[in-house]
Amino acid sequence: MGAALRRIQLGSALSAFGLGFTVPYLYVYVAQVRDLGAGTAGVVLAVFAMAALAVLPFTGRAIDRRGPLPVLVVASALASEGAAALGFASSVPAAVLAAAVLGAGTAVMQPALATMLVWCSSTATRTRAFAMQFFLQNLGLGLGGLVGGQLVDVDRPASFTMLFLIEAAMFVVLGVVVTTVRMPRTASLGGARPSGDAAAKGGGLRALLSHRAMVQLCVLGFVLFFACYGQFESGLAAYGTEAAGIQPSTLGFALAANTAVIVVAQFVVLRLVERRRRSRVIAAVGLIWAFAWIVAGYAGLGHGSQTMATAAFISTYALFGLGEAMLSPTVAPLVADLAPESMVGQYNSAFALCKQLALAVGPAVGGPMGASLHGPYIVTFVLFSLGITVLALRLGRRLTPVQDQPSLAAVPSRVVAVSLPEGADGAVSAGKTAVAPAPASAGH
Repeated sequence: MGAALRRIQLGSALSAFGLGFTVPYLYVYVAQVRDLGAGTAGVVLAVFAMAALAVLPFTGRAIDRRGPLPVLVVASALASEGAAALGFASSVPAAVLAAAVLGAGTAVMQPALATMLVWCSSTATRTRAFAMQFFLQNLGLGLGGLVGGQLVDVDRPASFTMLFLIEAAMFVVLGVVVTTVRMPRTASLGGARPSGDAAAKGGGLRALLSHRAMVQLCVLGFVLFFACYGQFESGLAAYGTEAAGIQPSTLGFALAANTAVIVVAQFVVLRLVERRRRSRVIAAVGLIWAFAWIVAGYAGLGHGSQTMATAAFISTYALFGLGEAMLSPTVAPLVADLAPESMVGQYNSAFALCKQLALAVGPAVGGPMGASLHGPYIVTFVLFSLGITVLALRLGRRLTPVQDQPSLAAVPSRVVAVSLPEGADGAVSAGKTAVAPAPASAGH
């Protein structure tokens, strides 16, 4: 990695470390430590998620107009203020407002960081850049949760305040680190820029919606996050405790197994997938996750011993981690490679919005099913996982060879193939490519 990429990755890892400090303990902090009740804690968590849905529709255009760096600096400052305010929140209005500010700030960081990675990488290096970010973020979240758990004490509110202040400091460090990044000047991808009506006010959204490959990727992304991340701490956890008889403490081991697989397997998996077609890799993830749900079905619906059920349940989370390690070098870089140069921020924000919607809908649907409708719950998510495979294979037919398999562009070149939104340029139709100078890679 060049100097710019190294600093971006460092800042991203530190912010993940800060989030890991507090997110696992947010419910306990609001409900028990501040004695605001379980209802208020639920509202705080909902507001944290809904704030992201409120700001993401506007984030992409701001990134494309102002650049990702100033947007990220503002977002990190906002998140820092929200974290610090939560540390001192002792009333319902203060906790809800602080959660909204923290949720909005952290949501804006995601597409801003992704756009910076795009600007500081090329088609050939982007896969590894996003894999490294995913690896470091998971490592940061895991270490943050581990260290935070050793520091908190429910009987000492000051210990939680300290955690939130450390989180706030991590966001400040992120803002400071990225201000030292010298962003490369990206070459204009002439034909990829929306023109005419597509460039008019609101044309960015129209251009994105007319890009069928991107729309299909957003649908696929929603299903991916709905069937996996949207179930981790809601439906799957409820299913494990109710149907499989898993002890609540075992959920921590299951999540630890998930993180461990990601950390250990990420770069081994990267070597296996980076020279294969992205659509086929995503399709394979659907099959792996379908098997993971079948294993979960055995844990809760089988007739084995409690030890076997526990092992199967932990294995489910581990299999999900394997799939996540396969997705990190495929999905996020594909969003970047589909985006016209003038709309990278909007494409990243649109995909982040689909992810956030899935994370909001997933628990609402999966929670009640996992707690009471055990058989239908497993069948439903086996089918959703198989749907991932079908959607991925259909998406592959809309991608150019280089978009689907970036290793084809590994030979040093000054050109990059860019898929154009339909109607973005009258001279180029969807499914075809425009050839333009590739963005300069970071090396300053």
